[in-house]
Amino acid sequence: MKKYNHRQIEKKWQKEWQKKKLNQVNQRSRKKKCYCLVEFPYPSGEGLHVGHIRSYTAMDVVARKRRAEGYEVLYPMGWDAFGLPTENYAIKTGRPPALITRQNINRYRKQLQSLGFSFDWSREINTSDPNYYHWTQWMFLQFFKAGLACKAKMPINWCPQDKIGLANEEVVDGKCERCGGPVETREKKQWLLRITKYADRLDRDLDLVDYPEPIKIQQRNWIGKSNGVLIKFGSIEIFTTRPETIFGTTFIARHGNTDRFTGEYVVNPANQEKIPIWEAVYVMKNVGTGAIMGVPAHDERDLEFARKHNLPIKEAAKAITEFVGGKMTTKYKLRDWIFSRQRYWGEPIPLVWCERCQKWQPVPEKDLPVKLPPVKKYQPTDTGESPLAAIESWVSTKCPKCGGPARRETDTMPNWAGSSWYYLAYLGAKNLKRKTKNRLNFHSLIPNSQRWLPVDWYNGGLEHTTLHLLYSRFWHKALYDLKLAPGKEPYGKRTSHGLILASGGEKMSKSRGNVVNPDEIVKRFGADTLRVYEMFMGPFDQAISWHEDGLIGARRFLERVYKLGLKVKSQKANIKVANQKLKLLLNQTVQKVGEDIEQMKFNTAISALMILSNNFEKEPAVAISDLKVFLKLLSPFAPHLAEEVWRGLGEKLSIHLAPWPRKRQVKIVKVKIVIQINGQTRDVLETAPGLEAEALKLAALGRPKIQLWIKDRPIRRLVTVPDRLINIVL
Repeated sequence: MKKYNHRQIEKKWQKEWQKKKLNQVNQRSRKKKCYCLVEFPYPSGEGLHVGHIRSYTAMDVVARKRRAEGYEVLYPMGWDAFGLPTENYAIKTGRPPALITRQNINRYRKQLQSLGFSFDWSREINTSDPNYYHWTQWMFLQFFKAGLACKAKMPINWCPQDKIGLANEEVVDGKCERCGGPVETREKKQWLLRITKYADRLDRDLDLVDYPEPIKIQQRNWIGKSNGVLIKFGSIEIFTTRPETIFGTTFIARHGNTDRFTGEYVVNPANQEKIPIWEAVYVMKNVGTGAIMGVPAHDERDLEFARKHNLPIKEAAKAITEFVGGKMTTKYKLRDWIFSRQRYWGEPIPLVWCERCQKWQPVPEKDLPVKLPPVKKYQPTDTGESPLAAIESWVSTKCPKCGGPARRETDTMPNWAGSSWYYLAYLGAKNLKRKTKNRLNFHSLIPNSQRWLPVDWYNGGLEHTTLHLLYSRFWHKALYDLKLAPGKEPYGKRTSHGLILASGGEKMSKSRGNVVNPDEIVKRFGADTLRVYEMFMGPFDQAISWHEDGLIGARRFLERVYKLGLKVKSQKANIKVANQKLKLLLNQTVQKVGEDIEQMKFNTAISALMILSNNFEKEPAVAISDLKVFLKLLSPFAPHLAEEVWRGLGEKLSIHLAPWPRKRQVKIVKVKIVIQINGQTRDVLETAPGLEAEALKLAALGRPKIQLWIKDRPIRRLVTVPDRLINIVL
């Protein structure tokens, strides 16, 4: 082909790779292993968005590089398929959630495959598949038997709009994380997983993993470890991290729905003064002991409360060493994980209540999975019961212990359950499909887990680095204690990507009508163009605005690479040695691209490839061996185009089976380019010399500072001075 036809090229090579099973992992291989993981998507009706593609492309680049370096790479994909969005859509349309989920998964799979991601599709999993949640239920039973799961009546966060109980972690500023509506407090019996037993280890073991510091801080802030003193004021126990302020205590406050004086008093054990007991809205019932000593001279909230109710304000003059009635202890902000959901589309909790035994009895393992029965109405009730409660034929059963009448638990598990162990499920994905699963023990379900865990590199959204990561780490530690999983931590390394925003910096949403459909981009520009643009559009860990100009620039770059391949192929003679300057630049590019991929600096890696490509174009002839090195460096980003040009140069085996170019230590030269907008300096770009106008424009537009200045204003023209300046005229 004389012209770059992305549709023909991409379809051809995707078919070839699938036929040759190029991406399937051999779990028993003796090669060095690398387990690359991305957060699997929730298959909603809207399909993939460009944010998914940013994460998946980044880890695909890493996975392809690792394979070329000689690693046995596991890079799997699956579906986080239980949860509210599908159930709400089922309520709205009257269509079964299972059918909706199946249709959405088929759409997502087709979209992902069209982008050429090197997933091992033989390990595809689905959390709503009974073969999968068989083991989710089995693990819950192990936690129950070990005392890590219990049911207790407690105040819960209730979302009246979604009609569902929420964990504390799912309430943000008093509103439901999902629908944004106000949250109420209700008394209800709930299943809990006792994550608080692991609070110290969850905090301490963060020292064992390679997480960016902001992620560790988020985890530690949520765990909320604090050292302090327990002090008894009569029958009320107070936890304080500032025991020296006890002498300034002028009131005791407990959590209440309103501010009010209880009419009761206690004695301050430090100075024997009589102090009043109040109820106060600002006291948090789930922090410390649920009560505080009010020291208005040393705490702003206490001061505000004291002034409001005319309570005394007194300085603490004595040192705590004079008072020996307290006990040193450690407290955590972390609360036990509320594990019940009063909805339909989730894993049934495999327990039954027996009136005769007067206790919860586990469903026998031979009877797992407890399958979700079909229902006609998916709406939860106003009383807060699951729709399952209305199916008497399903609820009524026999006690597995005494044989007497019993009733099934009708609450279902939260959507976090299936995603807490999916990194393990990929290891046993083929076993999940076996009809003889009841004969499997958990160890045989996940073969070679000792070798493959922890996950070597896990990338996902910054919004999931608190809840999902915390729950999954707890789940793994519980399995580890039960000798069911190896290692103290599930993920050795975790990174996060920034959001892709709509043009102008707004968050993409269907309601705003600014969502970018990847299907249309793949059709118009090609999968490789989308992949290259998303990696080039700006620093990977930062939020970046979408600009179609950048997409066009990425397409032009790939078209020039294709023409370069035709030029080299048509050379009458194959030159053996490039000029010294080009050879130095080639070595610099090998070093820079390799290092930048490891540091997730994908945008600067592509900049280096653009510069090398530009220099190749200027040469009257290019050594085929040099072009092949360039193509290998490009192949993780643009796998289809790289394969096409590679084969066109006479190679019989896939470029994705070729080894990664050897790195030679060379000095990398950099220049600083001033970026101006309407003549005013707004940013400085540091890059390798030789970046041409088109590539320079792409790099400049990807800078967050520049995006803030441009927003939606049209660009009239560009003025560039090579290696020195670019002026964007608006």
